[in-house]
Amino acid sequence: MLDLKRASGLLRRRGAALLVLLLLASGVALYFGGLRHNPPGFHLDESSIAYNAHTISQTGRDEHGEAWPLYFRAFGEFKNPVYVYLLAAVFRLTGPGILAARSLSATAGLATAALLGLLAARSTRSRAAGLFVAASALLTPWLFELSRVVLEVSLYPLALALFLLCLHAAAQKEKWSWRDAVCIAATLALLTYTYSIGRLLAPLLAFGLLMFVRRAGWRSVLSAWALYALALAPLAVFGLRHPGALTARFSLITYLTPQSTAGDAALGFLRHYAANVNPWRLVVAGDPNYDQMAHLLGAELMLAATALLSAVGVWLVLRRRRPGAWWGFVLYGLAVSIIPASLTDEPFHMLHLAPVPVFLLVLTMPALAWLCDSTTRRRRALLIVFAAATLLQGASFQWRYAAGATSPRRLHLFDAAYARDILPAALNADSRPVYISDAPAIPGYIQAYWHATLQGLPVSTFVRMRVEDEPPPGAPVITTKDACAHCRVVAQNPPYTVYTAGP
Repeated sequence: MLDLKRASGLLRRRGAALLVLLLLASGVALYFGGLRHNPPGFHLDESSIAYNAHTISQTGRDEHGEAWPLYFRAFGEFKNPVYVYLLAAVFRLTGPGILAARSLSATAGLATAALLGLLAARSTRSRAAGLFVAASALLTPWLFELSRVVLEVSLYPLALALFLLCLHAAAQKEKWSWRDAVCIAATLALLTYTYSIGRLLAPLLAFGLLMFVRRAGWRSVLSAWALYALALAPLAVFGLRHPGALTARFSLITYLTPQSTAGDAALGFLRHYAANVNPWRLVVAGDPNYDQMAHLLGAELMLAATALLSAVGVWLVLRRRRPGAWWGFVLYGLAVSIIPASLTDEPFHMLHLAPVPVFLLVLTMPALAWLCDSTTRRRRALLIVFAAATLLQGASFQWRYAAGATSPRRLHLFDAAYARDILPAALNADSRPVYISDAPAIPGYIQAYWHATLQGLPVSTFVRMRVEDEPPPGAPVITTKDACAHCRVVAQNPPYTVYTAGP
């Protein structure tokens, strides 16, 4: 009898290992398939991040010549450091390339799904739940789309999953060790420096650690706070040296003004917060912003099965007499993760709401623990229904995403014609250098720098002009302005025009 039990346990472990390997192989195929061509081309913001990562990997300086900057000045704002430096490390090994750059985001997406699966297995003590959550994360449109673009936010779900995994480990203890405090503080710092919303969200999450005081004691929480405060020192120094630099972008997109009264601000916040929890946007219509580069316009952000399981999970947590500090924190985390986006005037902006899918996937775990109860066949049948629905809708989204690669909107957003038509037309001119004349709102110079780098051409091939300057007669010019005077147009694909300057 003992041998039979041992053999049965061995078979279950081997079966689970086989499922993990199958899920990993499927994830790699899904996240790396067609990565070079879908999305098509390379967006301006992607080129900015990739070019600065390249210069850092070669010289330790950004495009402006600043050595090892904490934040990267680009397009009138400052980009966050974590993604750029990680990509610089990748480029140091591989050299600059679109595939290498997007592979970093794809790897982050795979790692996010793996960590959420691990968190599910630990919190529910069910391998089935862990596999289900990992598969759901891989098929979640929101997370998949973030993993396809070279943006700072692509790392944010991974940073949040790391934080939640560290916090869950600490939450099981009556007293946090220094290792627990360091892990929590380090991941809070990672959330702060990875993407702009983290400068508000991470402190809010740190404040939420108060929920663990009753179990772990003040010393545990204070030690994590102290270490996190220490990690914020570089940010504070940067803010003192560059007043207003990190809030300039926010001032352009917020509805809050110096003239806003407290009542106006409160009503505006409540209205935007309500818009950002719109379930129709979540599971049907998606991000309404037409110029949202990361999103397939009109597609869902979360799978219906995941959203329903999250709702059941919330209900199961709230109906408990004592839900515990961990689940209380998860509910709090979901609520405050919507605050940064609700301070801007951009409705249901999927990048600003990037933490939301992670919290929703975590909240499926109580429902999955209930469904995985091996004593009830009806629950197992429901689990199979949810699994089938997840796979079917996930496959449907993947088909639509692949089909949308060549849509006019995405070809335009990602400047797909730049490397194919615009740059070759300028380089085929008889004279050098090539002049770049940009409209203030469309800094197309970075496309020239990045794509020339991919071809091994020096940046000195180009001369970037001031807005008010005119190129010399006969010079080849790439412009993002609407018109040129006395010029001969060579190639055009909005917003770019290649022309030869007239006399």
